[in-house]
Parts: sequence; C-alpha cells; structure tokens
Amino acid sequence: MRRSTLLCTAVLLVASTLPPHVSAAEFVIAGPRAMGMGGAGVAVTTNALATYWNPAGLAMTQTVDIRAQGGGQATDHLGLGDALHDLKNFNTGDTSPANLARGQSIADRINRSGAAVSVNGSAGLYVKGHLGEHAFGFNVSDVATGGGFVSTPVQASQPGGPGTPITVAGQMALRGLEARQVAFSYAYAFSDKTFSIGITAKIIQGAAYNGSTALQGGSGVSTIDHFGKPTISTTYGIDIGAIYRPSSWIRLGVVAKDINKPTFDAADGGELKLEPQVRAGIAINPYSSLTLTADVDATSNKTFVPGVKSQLLSLGVEQTILSEFLSFRVGTFKNMQDATTPFVPTAGLGLRWFSFRADAGGGYDFRAKGALVSASISFTF
Repeated sequence: MRRSTLLCTAVLLVASTLPPHVSAAEFVIAGPRAMGMGGAGVAVTTNALATYWNPAGLAMTQTVDIRAQGGGQATDHLGLGDALHDLKNFNTGDTSPANLARGQSIADRINRSGAAVSVNGSAGLYVKGHLGEHAFGFNVSDVATGGGFVSTPVQASQPGGPGTPITVAGQMALRGLEARQVAFSYAYAFSDKTFSIGITAKIIQGAAYNGSTALQGGSGVSTIDHFGKPTISTTYGIDIGAIYRPSSWIRLGVVAKDINKPTFDAADGGELKLEPQVRAGIAINPYSSLTLTADVDATSNKTFVPGVKSQLLSLGVEQTILSEFLSFRVGTFKNMQDATTPFVPTAGLGLRWFSFRADAGGGYDFRAKGALVSASISFTF
C-alpha cells in the first residue's frame, strides 16, 4: 500500500505542474541508445544520460558512468528541400512561357502550407555517481532546436514584361534556440529499488536566433550564416521524475521537464517561454539480455515551425550478446500530431570492452527524407 501511495503521489506531483492543453518545446532525442530504440529513454535509461531523460533512473543502478555524446535530427516537411534544390537550378535566362510556368510550379511547392525544415540536436558531457541508495548526476550540455519556413511567399514573374528574364524570389525565416546548460541531479531509491524519485536543477543560458535568408531562382539557399546574432539570456530549469519497478522484469517511468517554465529573451524583443514537457515510458525485460521499451509524450510540443507540433510515440528493442559485448537495437517512432507521417525506423549498435563503451544510432524518414544520428563514448564502472 505504501509503495502504491508513493507512486500515486509522484504521478500527481507531475500532473499538477501542467495547465490544460499545454504546449512545449520539442523533446529532443539524446544519446545513441535511445535513438536506436526509436527515441525511448524515460524508463530504460539508468546511465549518466538519465540526467536528461529521467533523473530517477540514476538511482536504479549503482554505477559510476562518464559519458560524452552528440547527435542531431533534420526533417524536410512536404519536400521543401527538393523544391529549394529545383529553385537553385532554375534557369532565369530562359524567358519562355513554359519556363515561367515551371518557375511558378516551383514557387507553389515552396509555398505549400506546412512546407518547412526543422532541426534539433544535443551534445555534452554527462557524469553519474552514487553513495548507497543516493545517486548523483551532472552534465554540461547543449540542447538546440530550430527550423526554417517561408515568411514571404515565393513568386515567379517577368518584371520587365514578356520576353525578359524571369525572377523567382521570396524569403525564408530562420528561428532557433540553444539551451546551453549545466545540470545537477539527485535521485533516491526506496525499498530495494522498487521505487525511485529524482530531480534535476539546470542553469540555462539561452541563445535565441531570429534570422532570414533570400530565396532566389538560380542561386543556392544559405542558412548557416543567416540565423543572425543570438540574443543571450540566463535562467534556470527544474525537471522531476519517478520510476516504479513492481517486479524485476518491468519498470514504469514518468518525467516532467522544465516545470518552472523557463523564460528567455527572444531575438525580436519579446520572450520565449519553455512550457513543461511530460513523457511516460515502460521498459520490460522478458529475460536479462532482452529489453523492450516504449515512450509516449503526454504533451503536444511546439516546434519553431508554425503549425508543426511534436508528440512522439517511440518503440524499441535491445538484444545484448556475450555479456553485453555487443548490443543490437531497433526501433521506430511516429509523430502523433501529424496523421500523414509514417513510423520512422531506427537502429543502433553498442560495443563494450571492459569499462569502455562505444555506441551509435540513427534513423531515416524515407517519406520526409529526414535523418537522425547520434554517437557516444563512455566509461562505466
């Protein structure tokens, strides 16, 4: 009864932080193990990356873990990338009506509602230690999200009249946020690790970007140099999490990130607020070398692309062999906020040699031509 009361209390504590119909920043997949398993990490992560995924996971194993990781994801919504490639190769010197119609067709593809490019990524150093049932974590990391979308519709025209050079031009807006953070985590396990709770406190330096780039027929689109000078501000964030292990083969996890709604100065003079994110997960071990896991976003999370939201369902499997010398992972994820998106396949591989570990993971969206990749090295004692 006491364990059930503790679990209910933790879940209610998480739920009480959320206003109705909350939206938040995109939940970034951090680390190759989670990425290889479709982006599931809330209930399964017990290494140093638990400082990001769910601080309660730190207390589920008594290990020392030092880990460096980096990765990112890019998604091309509605074929914007292909349309921009055609715009780059458009021949403005061909003044024929047929070429004008081709230019207008490219413009229409770029101007489609929902056409955009979104990116996110994370990198950092993560450390975990313990003292009995008390666990501690620390990370220095950067979590970045951003996107590009058409702000001035592209138009095809002949400014000088029929028979003159064709102009195909418009504007793309570029938005982004880097959350450069130093995070400190604490977790405690109760009743022989049946239940654990954890908290992460983060000092966050936000770098907000608000730029634009010209879309011009016959020339490439430059984005890296056009995000603009960032607007810098500093605040703090708080994450809380819980894990319940009713038996040795199953774990249930929940995490609420940024429950205090960190607010940054936006590049346009306003404010950029991170609303709370909530994600739940489950990890099942039918036997010791096999892990089945799943995560689901409880919140519908905003992105920097207007009209595009993120609410992921993630599914994954990990099989280890030769006492974890090799780990094979496969998974998939789907954005439940977009019925047209498919399940995106992912895969990963891990290698362990005594205390040293190397991991890699990635995936590819064959429909949107989006890719994600991550790698890490670590020492676990």
